[in-house]
Amino acid sequence: MPFIRTNVHQSTSTEHRQGIVDGIHQALVESIGMPEDELFNMVNNYDARQFFFNRTFNGMARSDKPVVVEITLRRGRSDAMKRALYAAIARNLKANAGVAPDDVFIFMHENDYSDWSVGGGKFAMALVQQPGPG
Repeated sequence: MPFIRTNVHQSTSTEHRQGIVDGIHQALVESIGMPEDELFNMVNNYDARQFFFNRTFNGMARSDKPVVVEITLRRGRSDAMKRALYAAIARNLKANAGVAPDDVFIFMHENDYSDWSVGGGKFAMALVQQPGPG
């Protein structure tokens, strides 16, 4: 179960926020085989006083409103899967919300089942994963 934290400029519309969340979610489903019902994406705002960045680092041409995507998930995805995921997120955000690929900044935090409790205060390793209602 990946947990996503997406940081967007405070002026991002509700419609574009939804397009961003949907684009990230679909990329996770398609690229790493995440089940459709595993949507956990917390969207946070930032303004120019809260996020300082280089617009041209690594040859990019960033606007003043990049989207920062933090993905926390269980360890075990290959580099090829991650490459496909990053490309799919950038592609989907452009298609769904008009976000330029240079404005998509993604990074991952990997951990193990023992690092999660996904409800009821229960240790995730003790739970048998149940799909949500479809």
